[in-house]
Amino acid sequence: MQTVGTILKKFNPLEDKYISREFQAYGIYLAETLGDYKHKALYIRLAKTVPRAILEKALSFVKDSNARNKGRLFMWKMKELRSVSP
Repeated sequence: MQTVGTILKKFNPLEDKYISREFQAYGIYLAETLGDYKHKALYIRLAKTVPRAILEKALSFVKDSNARNKGRLFMWKMKELRSVSP
């Protein structure tokens, strides 16, 4: 997980002018990591509503795999983790 300080160091106001919150930056990070930039709004919404621990576990699961569709695998693992956690 990235700290707010590292996100602010990477923040470029000319390039990232529409990203003003931390969860938006994390959602964009998820989309870029999964190679699913087309669904970046979905990942931003997930970063806002889903606990970060669940997202981190699902992302690490997907990073370790060599799936063709990493976005689909991420969503499956996230759903599985959400149903297990109280």
